[in-house]
Amino acid sequence: MATSKVTFFDLGSNGPKNKAWNSSAWRTRFVLNYKGLDYETEWLEYPDIRPRLKDHVPEDVKICTIPTVIMPDGTYIMDSSKIANAIEKICPSPSLHLDSPLREKVEAYIACAHIALAPVSIPNVPRRLLNERSHEYWHETRSNYTGMPLDQYEKEQGGDGKPYKAAAPHLQAVTAILNENLDGPFFMGSTISYTDFVWAGFLTLFRRIGDDVFWSVLEATGDGAVHQKLLDKLERWSARDDH
Repeated sequence: MATSKVTFFDLGSNGPKNKAWNSSAWRTRFVLNYKGLDYETEWLEYPDIRPRLKDHVPEDVKICTIPTVIMPDGTYIMDSSKIANAIEKICPSPSLHLDSPLREKVEAYIACAHIALAPVSIPNVPRRLLNERSHEYWHETRSNYTGMPLDQYEKEQGGDGKPYKAAAPHLQAVTAILNENLDGPFFMGSTISYTDFVWAGFLTLFRRIGDDVFWSVLEATGDGAVHQKLLDKLERWSARDDH
């Protein structure tokens, strides 16, 4: 049965109450909040994602991911970019400016920065963010990705600030793009766009991991103040982070 409400699947976290942390899911959460859409969050643990979603996606989809939404017409959509496109279609105002050429540039630098910062983020996500139910899944899949146990990965590749140094060129490239528009504080000056949500989602992940990590990331950007200002100006749409 059709409903006016969107169901938004996000990843659970430890603590007394779930609180959003995943960078990709934050892109969708920002969009929902910015558009002012009525939605409810269904929190999932990693082992429960595929059992919950597999019957609602094409058979050739082998990996079910977060974010996923159920649109008001009952359609399931997976992947933050596809979700943004679908929401923009049914709710075009305020615009997300999905066609901004800055978006592709920023997303490319984020992908490189994520790789560089993996020795920081991958070991710390289960340590600081995940519920116990997701630990085994995380350690198994990420150890397969890194080729070694996560403690060893952190020890061998995460020391002496190496991840932040490796990420710095990519982070500073984003800083340069953000500073190109002197009207600020957003990538399109005074105009909010999906690019802002993509970048804010990336920063929010590291802020949720912990202040020590977050401030190291900001320092590596070369101008932490401009990124903090962007986050501050988006606070209206990031305040809803636990339901």
